[in-house]
Amino acid sequence: MKKEKPPNKFSPDQEINDDLDLETLKIPKTLPLLPVRDIVVFPHMIIPLYVGRESSIRAVEKSLASNRLILLATQKNPQVDDPEGNDLYKTGTVVIVIRMLKMPDERIKILVQGVKRAKLLKVVNNEVYLKGNLNTIEESEPDASSLKQEAMMRICKETIYEMIQHGKSLPPDFMVVIENLDSPGKLADLVIANLNLKVKDLQEVLELTAPLKRLKRVIEILKNEFSLLKVQSQIQTETQQEIGKTQRDYYLREQLKAIKKELGDYEDKADEIEEFQEKIKKAKMPKKAKEEANKQLKRMGKMHPESAEATTVRTFLEWMVELPWSILTKDNLDIKKASKTLNNDHFGLEKIKDRILEHLSVKKLNKNMKGPILCFVGPPGVGKTSLGRSIARSMEKKFIRISLGGVRDEAEIRGHRRTYVGALPGRVIQGLKTAGSSNPIFMLDEIDKIGTDFRGDPSSALLEVLDPEQNNSFTDHYLGVEYDLSKVMFIATANIADPIPSALKDRMEIIRLSGYTLEEKFEIAKRYLIPRVLKENGIEKLNVSFSKNAIIEIITFYTREAGLRNLERKLSEICRKIARLYAENKFSKKYEISKAKVNSLLGPQIFIPETDLDFDRVGTATGLAWTSVGGEILHIEVVVMKGKGVLSITGQLGDVMKESAKAALSYIRSKADLFGISPDIFSKHDYHIHVPAGGIPKDGPSAGITITTALISAFTKVPVQSNFAMTGEITLRGRVLPIGGLKEKSLAALSAGITNIIIPKDNEKDLPEIPPYIRKKLNFISVKNYDEIVNHVLPSPKKKKTTRKKK
Repeated sequence: MKKEKPPNKFSPDQEINDDLDLETLKIPKTLPLLPVRDIVVFPHMIIPLYVGRESSIRAVEKSLASNRLILLATQKNPQVDDPEGNDLYKTGTVVIVIRMLKMPDERIKILVQGVKRAKLLKVVNNEVYLKGNLNTIEESEPDASSLKQEAMMRICKETIYEMIQHGKSLPPDFMVVIENLDSPGKLADLVIANLNLKVKDLQEVLELTAPLKRLKRVIEILKNEFSLLKVQSQIQTETQQEIGKTQRDYYLREQLKAIKKELGDYEDKADEIEEFQEKIKKAKMPKKAKEEANKQLKRMGKMHPESAEATTVRTFLEWMVELPWSILTKDNLDIKKASKTLNNDHFGLEKIKDRILEHLSVKKLNKNMKGPILCFVGPPGVGKTSLGRSIARSMEKKFIRISLGGVRDEAEIRGHRRTYVGALPGRVIQGLKTAGSSNPIFMLDEIDKIGTDFRGDPSSALLEVLDPEQNNSFTDHYLGVEYDLSKVMFIATANIADPIPSALKDRMEIIRLSGYTLEEKFEIAKRYLIPRVLKENGIEKLNVSFSKNAIIEIITFYTREAGLRNLERKLSEICRKIARLYAENKFSKKYEISKAKVNSLLGPQIFIPETDLDFDRVGTATGLAWTSVGGEILHIEVVVMKGKGVLSITGQLGDVMKESAKAALSYIRSKADLFGISPDIFSKHDYHIHVPAGGIPKDGPSAGITITTALISAFTKVPVQSNFAMTGEITLRGRVLPIGGLKEKSLAALSAGITNIIIPKDNEKDLPEIPPYIRKKLNFISVKNYDEIVNHVLPSPKKKKTTRKKK
C-alpha cells in the first residue's frame, strides 16, 4: 500500500453515519487486513487513507461488499512492500469504511472511523488479500466518581491548555470536545491521536487497554512534549530575534547593492576574488608573501563582503598586490651623463658628486651590488635634500623623501599590527608603494631629530632598515612578511651628527657638507637662485638683472649663514618690489639692480663688520666657533681688577668652556715668569672673563688658546694683534689640541676681514678641504704649543698700538 501521510488529527465536526451504532456493532473473528505505514489509528478516530497495493485494494473491496469493517495493523518497517504476520504489530484497530473514492491513478481513497482495539492472532494470505484472525479488546470503564480519575483528566486538560498557550497547533474546536468528555479512555485516545508522535510511542499507547494506565502514559507524554515545546519556543524566540536582525541587515545590504548596481558601482564578490587572484599572480611576490596573500584571500572568500573583518583583509590584500615586489627601474650607468646632471643641478659639493659617480662605476661592473647607505651632515640650507633629488635624476631613479623630524613612534617605521583599527604599514613600505619600484633613492630627512617616548624608539627600528646585512629581509608589522630593501639607496640627512645614536651612525657612511664660501654663494645665486626667483615672482620676461656688486652686497651685509635660504629670501624680496613697480606702471624698460639699489630696496645693512677688529685692544682676543649654521667669530674679553683672586666667567658658557678657562688660568700661573707676569697679581686681583652675545649658549674646548691669549694680554697690559684669529684646545702643559669645523671657521674669519688664523698643528690635514682660492687669501699659522703663539699675537709692550684699515 502506498499512502500519502495525512495529518494525524481528530476532526470532531465531521458527520458520522447516524445509522451506525459503534458501541453495539458486532465484529467478526476474521476480517480483511489492511497494513498501514507510518500511522496508528485509534478508536473513534476518523481519518482518510490512500490505498495503492493490489492486495489492500481487494481487502477494501471485500469489506465494502460485506459489513464495511476492516482491521488496520501498522507495519513495523514501512519499507516492506508485501508484509507478513511478523512485519505487523499485534495490536490494531477495527475500523469501518465510511466512504470510498477511486482516484485517476488507480488508487483508492477511503475515509475510515476507528471502532475498537483488536488483538491480531493470525495473518492469512489467500493470494488475493490478507485476512486477520482477531479478538476484540473490551475496555472496562472505571468509577466516574473516583478522585484519581478526575484529577488525572483535569491534569491532562490543563496541560493541553498550557500547550496551546505556548503555540501548540490543534484543531479549533479541540478544547470544546475534550471538555465534554468524561471517559478517561476516550480522552487519552483523542489527545494522543492529535499529537505528532513517533509510531513507536503511538503503538505503545494503543496497546494499553486499561483506561487509567493509558491516560497516565498520555499525561507523561504530554509533560515531555510540553517541556520540549517550552524549550522550542524559547529557541524560536531567540532565533527569531537573531533572524530578524540578520534579515534586516540582509535587506539593507541588498538595497545598498541595488543602489550601487544602479549607480554602476556594484562589484560582485566573486569578481573581486578573481581580480585579487589575478593581481597576486602578476605581483610576482616571494613564495612566503604569496602564500600569506592567498591565505588571506581564502579567508575573505568566507566572509560577508560588508563585515569589518572583510574590510581589514581587503585593505591588506590591496597593499600586498600594489607593492613593487619585483619592479626595478633601470639605472643610468652613463658616468659622463650623470656627472653632467649633477653639475647642472649643484655648484661645488665635489666630495658627494665623486661618491655618487664611484657608486655608478661599481654598479656598472657589479650588477648585484647592494645599495649604499649615505648620511649627509651639514648646516641648514646647503642643499642636502635637493642634492638627493639631483642624485635620483642623475641615476634615473624614483625619489622618495620622508621627514623623520619629531617622529617618536616606532610604528612609523615598522607599521602597526593588523589587529589595530586603522592599521597601516610603516613609512618605508608606504614610500616604496608610492615610488612604484624596489630600488628608488630613499631620503630619510632630519634623522638627527628623531625622538623617543613610551611608544618606542624609531632609531632602533631604523637599525634593521639601514643595515645592508639585514635589510634584505625587513619585516613590516602590518605585512607580516619579509620585504627586500637591499636594492634601495638610502640617503639620510642631519644638521649635527652627535644626536644620532652610535649604533645607527655606524651603519651609515657619513659625508660632511661645509658652508658655502662667498664665491660659491655668488656663483649659485647667479646660476640658480636669481633665475628661479625671477620666474617665481613672474618677472622672468622683464629686463631685470643683478650686478656683481649687488649680489656680493646682499651676501655680505644682508645674510650671514652657511647655506642659501636667507639669500634666496632677500633676492625674492627684491623681485617682489620690482613686480609691484611693474603693476603700478612705474617700471622702465630695463631695470639693473646695483649696490645702491640694494640698499634702497632692502633697507639698511643688517650685518655690519665688528668695529673691535679695527684696532688692537688689551684683554680682547678673537676666537673662532663652529655652529650648526656655519662658522662664527668669537670675541673674548678679560678685565683684571683689585680683589682676592676670584675668577668670574659670564656669557652663558657651557661646562666644557668654563673648564677651558680654568685650565688656561692654571697654565698661565705655572708659566708666569715666562710671560713676565708678577705672581702677586693672582692673589691681589680678581679677573673676569666674558664672551659677548650673552643670550646665545656657547660651549666647547676650541676657545682654549683664545682665552689664554686674552688673559695674558690683560695681565701684561699688552694689546692683542687685531688681525689674528685663533682656535684650539689648550692643556695644562700648554699643548694645543686639534679642533673641528676648520673650513667653516676659516670662512667666518675671512668674512670678518681677518687674514691670519692660528690653528693646531694636527689640523694641517684639514687644509685641503678649504678651496684653493680661499687658502690663498688666508695665512694659516700652525702651532703645537702655546709658547709659539705669544710672539705672533702679543708684541713687545714697548711696541706702539697698530691700526688696520677698514676693508
